[in-house]
Amino acid sequence: MENIILITGATSGFGKAIAQTFAANKWNLIITGRRKDRLDELCKEIEEMGTKALPLVFDVQDKNAVFNAIDHLPAEWKKIDILVNNAGLALGRDPFDKANLEDWEIMLNTNVKGLMYVTKAVLPYMIPQKKGHIINIGSIAGKEVYLNGNGYCASKHAVDAFSKAMRMDLLPHKIKVTAIHPGAAETEFSIVRFKGNEATAKSVYEGYTPLYANDIANITYYCATLPEHVCINELIVTSTAQANSNLFYKE
Repeated sequence: MENIILITGATSGFGKAIAQTFAANKWNLIITGRRKDRLDELCKEIEEMGTKALPLVFDVQDKNAVFNAIDHLPAEWKKIDILVNNAGLALGRDPFDKANLEDWEIMLNTNVKGLMYVTKAVLPYMIPQKKGHIINIGSIAGKEVYLNGNGYCASKHAVDAFSKAMRMDLLPHKIKVTAIHPGAAETEFSIVRFKGNEATAKSVYEGYTPLYANDIANITYYCATLPEHVCINELIVTSTAQANSNLFYKE
């Protein structure tokens, strides 16, 4: 089977949009997530586009579940061309002294350790092929710290560092590494961050046009389909209304 992409966190937001974009361009998809019902629904949508989908239900925080699922891929799904490490989240927006330790742990376990586990599990399939592409979905929070972003910013700075380290260490294997760092994007991100408070989540995007999931999906597809000798190392992507992690122009 040709053109296989594995996408973590494919049940919503960037991950779902990336899956839909690649499926529309006839890629075969391995999609992962915690919510089986959403994965099954996305698989059906992908197959209706005329391509194949393999759902893997696990939480990237669970090291054993990650390796068990990826180590036991069916033979026809093992030639993975692209890995998109998308699974991630933000929890809380509290100052350091009031931040919830469990929130920190979940963010670090998902955004950092989960990325490490999945990448380590997939690499044995890429290295023998002497090719592959790892695309890490980071954040502008991994480039600039902002007020009350402590744990989330730390986790995304780690994603930035890991991306740079991967790029150097995997160079002999001809594996590309790209980090895409989005700014404010209207997905389920803020609803999760504010723990279901939809009014607060919606207020984050008032007065300006933010990024949307399809924007990042299209950028990911572009990065993934360049010639073999071309690699975009990293991109910081914001809406026109956002200058950096702290400055927005709102009408």
